[in-house]
Amino acid sequence: MNRRVAITGIGGIAATGNDIPRLWTALKAGICGIGPITNIPTERLTARVAAEIKGFNPPAHFEPKRLALLDRGTQLALVATREAVRDAGIDTAAAGGRGGAVLAAALGHDSLDATYKSFYGDGASRVHPFTVPRAMPSGAASHISMEFGLRGPTMALASACASSNHAIGYAFQMVRAGMLDLAITGGADASVVVGFLKSWEALRVLSPDVCRPFSLGRAGLVIGEGGAMFVLEAWDAAVARGAAIHAELIGFGCSADAGDITAPSAAGAAASMQAALADAGLPSAAIGYVNAHGTGTRLNDRTEVAALRMVFGDHLPKLPVSSTKSMLGHCMTASGALELVATVLALRDGVLPPTIGFTALDPECDIDCVPNASRACAVEFALSNSLAFGGLNATLVARRASARPHRTLESA
Repeated sequence: MNRRVAITGIGGIAATGNDIPRLWTALKAGICGIGPITNIPTERLTARVAAEIKGFNPPAHFEPKRLALLDRGTQLALVATREAVRDAGIDTAAAGGRGGAVLAAALGHDSLDATYKSFYGDGASRVHPFTVPRAMPSGAASHISMEFGLRGPTMALASACASSNHAIGYAFQMVRAGMLDLAITGGADASVVVGFLKSWEALRVLSPDVCRPFSLGRAGLVIGEGGAMFVLEAWDAAVARGAAIHAELIGFGCSADAGDITAPSAAGAAASMQAALADAGLPSAAIGYVNAHGTGTRLNDRTEVAALRMVFGDHLPKLPVSSTKSMLGHCMTASGALELVATVLALRDGVLPPTIGFTALDPECDIDCVPNASRACAVEFALSNSLAFGGLNATLVARRASARPHRTLESA
């Protein structure tokens, strides 16, 4: 029999705040984390804005010997995990082989960019001896397992910017099925480096200033950096130890467009949402809020809205759908984790984060995007989308924390 799954710990760091209280306060206030790039050289960049983390001082968090082993993305993952574990108030090592970590895979862009510049640009004959372990996509998962004593299934999953949702979804399934009693899950990404930004410039999808999802005249996405981590536990165990529960994860679905490497498919995105709703045992009309993938590109936004129409039909005009990428930027493999933070806290606190920068309605995106200001709204069920390049889609469904299990379609 499947177990209920509780979210008992949340940690995060992004352009709008270096911990969850500050990050969530900024999202509710509609504060934009996007601005001129300050952490890297911009002389050879055309797009010179990003959603950079401010005031992050790695030596304040790590001893020098440890820091030498950590890419910036792994640093963000560890800082977010520490906050999540403190929030959960749990001894992770006690779980032993029943505790694991399932993370989004993320290349160590910061380490690789510095290595390539040193070798190709500066003519160095040697590079940093820890370049490989710093850059490997599973590095954050390994460091989390070591710091928190997790000896069970630990891995990093790769599906471009759907990686966090896939990781959280599979961690949820492991806890629900009894394979794990405790899972640390989420993602972190530090892709604001010259080489990566130049590669995105070549796709001609970057905005020159801000990100305006669903708005007429939107000009593209903005790259961001950040990370978010969650502690998942079996519901009954969390209740038994008196844990504060932020929300309940109840559904996960995923799909592949099997179409184009960059152009999205409405049918593929709809299939992911429908699978998540079926897994949760909910009709589409039960959803009270959607945190959209909402990148701010013309094609992606109108395709996602078309998918929402397929899934929600007549319910869509009454359904708030917002994109927090308008404030956080597109944090690549970490985007789904940061967006689940917004989704879970919206359920917990009854406040829907806005889509900022909205100027005028696009007839092809005629949804309630919670424009420019947060909204008080009590919601029981919410859905969060991640729709990645390569047509890889992943959707999560969460429920406001409640002592009673929800009635599924099968039990109704």
